[in-house]
Amino acid sequence: MKQVLFSEYRTLYALNWGQPWVMRLRVRMRDLIDADTMRYAVDDTMKRYPYFCVELKKDDEYYLSENTRPVVISSSLHGVALNTAESNYHLISFSFSANWVIMDIAHAITDGSGAYAVIRTFLHYYMSKKYGVDLHGNETRLCGEEICIEEWEDPVVNRTDLPVPIKPNFSNAINVRRSAGLETDQRPTVFTVAIPEKEFMRFNIENDGSPATMVSLFLSRSIHRLYPTDEDSIRVVMTVNERKALNAPLAHQNLVSSAFLEYKKQIWNWPLARQATAYRGMVFAQSRDENVLNEVASQKQLNQLIQSKPTDEERTAVCEMSDKIGGLFVTAAVSYVGKGNFDAEEKYIRDFHLWTNGKGDGILIEISAVSGKFIIDFMQPFSNPLYLNSFLKELDDNDITYDLQDVMDLELPNVSLPWMI
Repeated sequence: MKQVLFSEYRTLYALNWGQPWVMRLRVRMRDLIDADTMRYAVDDTMKRYPYFCVELKKDDEYYLSENTRPVVISSSLHGVALNTAESNYHLISFSFSANWVIMDIAHAITDGSGAYAVIRTFLHYYMSKKYGVDLHGNETRLCGEEICIEEWEDPVVNRTDLPVPIKPNFSNAINVRRSAGLETDQRPTVFTVAIPEKEFMRFNIENDGSPATMVSLFLSRSIHRLYPTDEDSIRVVMTVNERKALNAPLAHQNLVSSAFLEYKKQIWNWPLARQATAYRGMVFAQSRDENVLNEVASQKQLNQLIQSKPTDEERTAVCEMSDKIGGLFVTAAVSYVGKGNFDAEEKYIRDFHLWTNGKGDGILIEISAVSGKFIIDFMQPFSNPLYLNSFLKELDDNDITYDLQDVMDLELPNVSLPWMI
């Protein structure tokens, strides 16, 4: 089936060589990876997701076309560049080494919710084959099931009842790179922090928080700790799944909006629990269907503007300008897809991570909840640990147990697109 592009435009044309919009799901298993079982699991997984077995083509316009070549599995944690010969021109690939499995997928064709669905299916097939057990959970999609049209269709492109988008009027936000004088530090880095799930959930209940809002609040407080007199705002965006507002729970596209959490001067001296209540209130208000649909309408307007430009260069320029303007108003971002819900598979999983690029100079935190712990991947476009140390001080001050598990270069595969050559 030919997939005409629409919601993909704003992410495809925002791609930069060397800073790609790719999601990398990293799973560390209990045991060493078996190559033959891996091949079996990937092949059966991709039968369930034909809308991800695609390559980018063009006639009068770009579109996604069926790609019958095998999805590539490489025996290296570096992976392969997507939409190239080494990936068989797929926008998804797998790789493995020792007891690590990696899945790379272009952010243009899905979001965290869509990527989680794929890795959940893969884990089912891999572990069922390797361990001879039936691990089928309620949320696991399997080949042989009917793939309904709601999974294929873009729920935005034909919507005619969206509101006229209202643009928010934001002041400038603190730029974490510039404020710290790190313009020459060009080494993207990810710090991994693990927190016991039960302990952190208890802390959230006691302080009227939730995992994503509390992490957003800690991040806001940690930046304010460093710049208590800065006149620019501290504004953290938290991702919001648009599917509920669109009444499209099965849609596979990249359907993410933002809730803007501003650490305003009025709340600086409030107790933590009262601050958490304020942040949850901001999220609740901005997650209401009418507010989410306003951002959907704004995104649709941007996609239509990109589509209206006749050349790839002009389309790229629109995205670059949009990202540049958006970057002025955002300090950092926090994303939490939700609890992994890998069911019985979790006993075979040691660690789970989702890596991707943040926008511009900002910090991005991805939260994963698997195997009894919250994994916080603290990603930034520089290596200096200034902000991480301040964030960890917030955890210390609130008696939250944590383990700094890893410090690594933030490595993501490139995506090769026609207009980037």
